[in-house]
Amino acid sequence: MLQILIVDDDKNIRRYLSAVLSEAGYSVSCADCAQKALNLMANVRIDLIVLDIMMPGMDGYDFARLLRDCNNDIPILMLSAKQLPEDVKKGFLSGTDDYMTKPVDEAVMLLRIKALLRRAKIISDRRLVIGTTILDYDTMTVKSGDSCQLLPQKEFQLLYKLLSYPNKIFTRMQLMEDIWGPASDSTDATVSVHINRLRKRFEDCPDFSIVTVRGLGYKAQAEEELV
Repeated sequence: MLQILIVDDDKNIRRYLSAVLSEAGYSVSCADCAQKALNLMANVRIDLIVLDIMMPGMDGYDFARLLRDCNNDIPILMLSAKQLPEDVKKGFLSGTDDYMTKPVDEAVMLLRIKALLRRAKIISDRRLVIGTTILDYDTMTVKSGDSCQLLPQKEFQLLYKLLSYPNKIFTRMQLMEDIWGPASDSTDATVSVHINRLRKRFEDCPDFSIVTVRGLGYKAQAEEELV
């Protein structure tokens, strides 16, 4: 059973989140501060952290930054009453994977947790197979049939992202923040340029296609979705 750690100094919120997550089939641990969370993590394998920002001692920003500085890539969903764009941006810059404002929508939160856990598994496997096409994250290569291409880092990460979630639509802004980071000076036109390069590279690949969804963004379709 997947283990989720709730880090929040409000006991009522801990109880509420624990009940929601337990009902969804997760095993739940709780801590009311960063130090207790670290102590718990030393003894229990945690698959994902649901993290508050405002806590006594080390706040959520610093806790997330500490984990990333220690090369701990555990998925983090930050929950906070802070709703200003600068607060959200600060959350992502500190290392969180997703950010939601309180009060949260239970269904949306569970969907986001499921997505974060799925992405973490894909990254930990560091290998993605679509039909006969194999993406190897460690070598940044894509093998399709008899050909094997070494892709530039951003192109590979963009393709890996799209193929990790077949048929899911991503806006240019989402892809820009995920691949280039929220602090990047690049524009969303950069995404379009990289998409066009990927299409040209894999125009003869029978296993997938990158589709433009007018007015929304892009999605990857696997072979079985194209027939």
